[in-house]
Parts: sequence; C-alpha cells; structure tokens
Amino acid sequence: MSGRWTTPEQDPRTYGNPVSELETYREYLGNYRLTIELKCDGLGADELARRSVPPSTLSLLGLVRHLAQVENHWFQRVLQGQTDGPRLYKSDEDRDLDFNGARPDPALVEDAFTTWKAEIAKADEWLDTRSDSDLGEQVRVHDETASVRDILVHVIEEYARHAGHADLLRESIDGRTGQ
Repeated sequence: MSGRWTTPEQDPRTYGNPVSELETYREYLGNYRLTIELKCDGLGADELARRSVPPSTLSLLGLVRHLAQVENHWFQRVLQGQTDGPRLYKSDEDRDLDFNGARPDPALVEDAFTTWKAEIAKADEWLDTRSDSDLGEQVRVHDETASVRDILVHVIEEYARHAGHADLLRESIDGRTGQ
C-alpha cells in the first residue's frame, strides 16, 4: 500500500467542522477540488489524457477541462450573469470538446490546469463576498430559477461524481487508490 495514500500530514484537505452553511459548502467544494488535483498529481500528459474504456472519451485531463467549464458556467455565467464570450471547452460543433479535445499534449495540460485554477480563483473571489443570508437568492437558470444554495450543492455534487471517476481512472493508470 506504500505510495498509494497521502499521509494525514501531507493531505491538503481540511476537515474543520465549519459552523455556517456557506462555510460547510466551501469546505466540501475545496476538498473535492483538492481531491481532483491529488488524482492528477505526478502524471504526465500521456497518462492524464489516457481514456477510460472505448468508446468513452473520459480522461483525467478531460475531467480537469470539464471542471474548469463547470466552474466558469455556474459561478461566472449563471451566478454573476457574465454571459459574454464563448463557453470554455465547448463549441457549436462539439459540445463535448472538454473531453474530446483532451489530447496528450503538454501545452494542453498546462492550459487546462491554468484555466481550471483561474476559474477556481474567480469563483472563490465571488464566494468571499457572500454570506449565509445570500444562499436563498434566486437566479435564472435557463427558463427557471434556482437558489444560490441549490447551485452550490449542484457544483459540489458535480465534483463528487467526477472525483469517483477520477479515482477509477487513476487506479487504471498506475494502481494508485485513495485520497
């Protein structure tokens, strides 16, 4: 089992028993973001772009690109209404560009991680201006409305689901499990 798990001293995630609702969401979201990062740690472009099982296009690199798009969509486009410009890793020709475009190219890997981290920073900057009293605020999502709370829970759910995918992808690459 040596080398498969992060020791408690090296684990960057926190389990601080937050008091407020927003602090709880932020801790879970932060921990899932770190889990994805841990799953990708130490892998090169070929490994990150390795696809799961044909015909699936699922890969760790695709997940990072997808999660950058998720952060951008929910925090920038929906919660802040910044809909100008193209969507990240999406096009009219290829709605799955986040996964389909994940190729074993070091420049693509660098772009994906840089973009994902930038989107996380922008989301966290916005979250820094929020409080528990803002969680019930309603925003437009397509032809419906949803609360900020519902959107945060959805983003956490998206990360949790993909952390499970990442666990299986990483294990298939080098046998590493855990985190």
